[in-house]
Amino acid sequence: MYNISSDSIEKQAGSADVQYPIMEHFYTIQGEGAHTGRAAYFIRTAGCDVNCWWCDVKESWEEEGHPILDVKTLVEQAVKSEAPFVVITGGEPLMHDLLPLTSALKNKGLEVHIETSGSSPLSGRLDWVTLSPKRFKKPLDEVFPYVDELKVVVLTPKDLKWAEENAEKCPEGTKLLLQPEWDTPESIDLIVKYVKENPQWGISLQTHKFLDVP
Repeated sequence: MYNISSDSIEKQAGSADVQYPIMEHFYTIQGEGAHTGRAAYFIRTAGCDVNCWWCDVKESWEEEGHPILDVKTLVEQAVKSEAPFVVITGGEPLMHDLLPLTSALKNKGLEVHIETSGSSPLSGRLDWVTLSPKRFKKPLDEVFPYVDELKVVVLTPKDLKWAEENAEKCPEGTKLLLQPEWDTPESIDLIVKYVKENPQWGISLQTHKFLDVP
């Protein structure tokens, strides 16, 4: 969870016109991580400074070419969906100041989650912070105290070592998850063996791909 001062929140009054480049926003099922299987409204911002080669939404990397939507529009659609919580993802959502958007969502009673690589400073009012760190653009140290869930994509044994290094920086009680890269099936056996030997970790699967939902 990441909270900001009440003074900062007050400054967001009248921020409904603040705009963001948005690749897509939709009502679906959270397909991976600690909240797998729950109904959720996804807001995917455009723009990314990490660019994982295995990314399945490479079209989100560039900010240009995507609709520019205001806070009011995004919040109205999230509320209309009747989803219990909103997931802000990307791209890399922390490339944008999320305080206006998250404040407006919270003011409507919505729980707000974020999925981030931690490559930029945290912003906004966040109920759940999922950190998915990448070896080629390390997360900022200032992000770690607020991590609720550490979710590491695994392709090779190097990623297991990377997962351990990041777990050491997370608060006690952080949910620790390893996720096989979808197109690297050999990573499954690697993860299963590791989790059996290190049961403080769990496994995250991309169930939305099995279910064939967005």
